[in-house]
Amino acid sequence: MRSIQRRLSLGLVGVLLVVGLLLAQASLWLFDLGLRRYLESGLREEAESLLIALVRGPSGMQLDEQRLAPGYQQPFSGHYFRIDFAEQTWRSRSSWDRELSQPQRVGLQAELGDGPRAQQLLIYRADYRRFGHELSISVAQDYTPVLDSFKRMQRLGLGFGLGAVLLILLLQRWTVRRALRPLEEVRLQIAQLQQGLRGELDSRVPEELEPLVAQINHLLAHTDASLKRSRHALGNLGHGLKTPLAVLVSLTGRAELSPALRSSLQQPLAQIEQRLSRELGRARLAGEALPGAHFDCGKELPGLFATLRVIHGADLALSWEAAPGLRLPWDREDLLELLGNLLDNAGKWADVQVRLSIVQEPGCYRLQVDDDGPGIAAQVRQDVLDRGSRLDEQVAGHGLGLAIVRDIVEAWNGHLQLLDSPLGGLRVSVELPLRATGR
Repeated sequence: MRSIQRRLSLGLVGVLLVVGLLLAQASLWLFDLGLRRYLESGLREEAESLLIALVRGPSGMQLDEQRLAPGYQQPFSGHYFRIDFAEQTWRSRSSWDRELSQPQRVGLQAELGDGPRAQQLLIYRADYRRFGHELSISVAQDYTPVLDSFKRMQRLGLGFGLGAVLLILLLQRWTVRRALRPLEEVRLQIAQLQQGLRGELDSRVPEELEPLVAQINHLLAHTDASLKRSRHALGNLGHGLKTPLAVLVSLTGRAELSPALRSSLQQPLAQIEQRLSRELGRARLAGEALPGAHFDCGKELPGLFATLRVIHGADLALSWEAAPGLRLPWDREDLLELLGNLLDNAGKWADVQVRLSIVQEPGCYRLQVDDDGPGIAAQVRQDVLDRGSRLDEQVAGHGLGLAIVRDIVEAWNGHLQLLDSPLGGLRVSVELPLRATGR
């Protein structure tokens, strides 16, 4: 959502700046054009008044200074003229020692001319015929105050424009947040789905989101139903195969069978039983594709340890340690199976103590099960993990259970290690990487 707001804000700022600059520049250009047209008429009238001030004198045509405007007599007044005829040039006293250049064409000049004291002059030229003489009259007006006013308007407009952009951005941000609030709520609900805090999305959403939410809820319901059917079918398959398999195993113990035949049957049947249990355990992991009830350590571990105490007796000291309120973002059933196998194995081999610790580390969750039993020699630990074998056939542990645990850990892209325990026995360490939860 923040990236959408950022893109909208940047896009709006870009559009406002471009449109604002174009409008401001176009407004100034149109204002400047209109003002020049207005001043052109005034300059034309001044040129005509100068034409009238040209009179016939004793020595020919001369300029009657009594008819000149006062501004032409005051130095650097901002009003200047130049009259060219024959080989003579008359100019106003206001230009002092600076001569006004003669424009190249008739009419208002597009370019501003240079005047005294760095003035920018708006120049108009008109050609006339007076007393049989061809003459050119150029009049100029200082345009610098107008340019200064434009600059002040630009600065003022820039300040107001930036203020308007800031106000529009704040209003746009508020509007976008309000408009995207339903999407943010849906995102949070999806995150809660991933955390196992809810089973479906809230259907009370704006009508634009109703089809999406309805499809997601339909998909969740369909997947949940398929998952339940698959697990139920797997359970039925497991029970259906285990009973005939148990019958076959019991038949191998009959006295009428020869020892060689009995041995040849027992080993394949044991392998079938082990493989069946492993594959059924692996297949049920497919149900973790969509979020279900996640594992709440504070709620689930007490019941699990109570079951283990019933199985292994009160003489075995079982303890666990986890942060208050810690939730593991994996399927509850799968984690119960993983921890149940690890703790059951540890309880079978432990002397008097088994300890579980669950901690959240940077980038992962670490689950460690320690026991004070005989442990496993370092040189054979990898073999135990690879083939799920048992070091002692008289004690069921560190075999099939570890193989099932390994399958679960691999399905979650985790890492399983067998280490020396501080209690003196074996430490089984499981590292599970953190998973995204929609944040």
